[in-house]
This record gives sequence, structure tokens and C-alpha cells, in this order.
Amino acid sequence: MEIKKLFSFPDDEINPTLAEISKICSLNVRPILIAIDGPAGSGKTSLANQLASNLKSATTIHMDDLYNGWEDALTATLTRHLEEWILDPLTHHQTVKYQKFDWTSGVYGPPIEIKDVELLILEGVGAAQAKIRQQADLTIWIEVGPQIGLARVLNRDGAQILPYMLKWQERERAHFLKDQTKENCQIFVDGGNTQIK
Repeated sequence: MEIKKLFSFPDDEINPTLAEISKICSLNVRPILIAIDGPAGSGKTSLANQLASNLKSATTIHMDDLYNGWEDALTATLTRHLEEWILDPLTHHQTVKYQKFDWTSGVYGPPIEIKDVELLILEGVGAAQAKIRQQADLTIWIEVGPQIGLARVLNRDGAQILPYMLKWQERERAHFLKDQTKENCQIFVDGGNTQIK
């Protein structure tokens, strides 16, 4: 199995975000929700991994697991799933229960349960959409140019997904424009300021 290269953000990008999360955690008793959004290939998963490795009791959910395939990803279906599977349970201090999409078979798998969530990191395109922003304790936007993002995704997932990714980039641009995601996130991170681990 090929090991995918992950990016690492420098300390000067990570430390202020960790300090903000620490402050939020000290002021809240309810489950904390952190959303990381930005274009494909910007480093959202890498940032989530770096943050989680520095935080106590952090759980990460990847948006790639929640999309209903390529065609029904950034739609009302996703928003409904976010509400039913994540937001409502967090609000009521209940078990987060979601279904992971199987990209090979094209269907959702059995429910995955996460009990006693203390801090949840939701990462991926659409993670900081308006419905999430209403409830999130912190929203982070990672910026990267479309060509760099595309090259990173193809390097990670293979050139065979190029036609899908070109359509995906159009859809994510339309989604971000309509939702005003970037303009409404609280922290801005430069996705070009990374190093290969």
C-alpha cells in the first residue's frame, strides 16, 4: 500500500489556533465543535490531524465520509446529514451517529457511533457552511490556489479522478460563493505555507 504524503503546518500557523481552542475549552462545558473548511487540497485533513495530536480528547470527522457521492455532495442532503448526525446530537449531549459513505460501492455503510464527545473537529469542503457556523465554536478557513490544490489531490488520490475533480472544483467554488464560507470563518490559514512530512 502506498503511503500518502501529508503536509505539516509550521508552528506559527498552529500555535495561535491551539491557543484559541484552549481558551474556548476553558469557557465551555458543552461539546466543542471546530470546523475546518477550504478548497480541495488545501490541507484540511493535515491541519485537523495536527490540531488533534495537540488536543486532549479530540475526535475528527471527515466530510469525505459524509458526502453522498460526487453528484450529491454539496447539497441539501449534506446539510440535512450534518444536522441530524452531528449538530442535533451535540446540542443534546447525545451520541454522534453517522454513516460513512463507501466510495467503491456507492452506498452508506452501517452507523458509526461516537459517545461522550468532548471536542469534535469537522474537516472538509462544506464543514463550515452556514448551518455549522450557527453552532460551531471556531471556524477555520484554509486558502490555497486551485492549481496547487488540484495537484495535491491528484498526487494523493491518483490521476484517474481528474475528471471528477475538475467538476468538484466548479461545485466547491459555487458552494463557497453562495455560502460565503471564507468570508465568515474566524481564522484564516495559508494552505501554501506547508511542508511535506
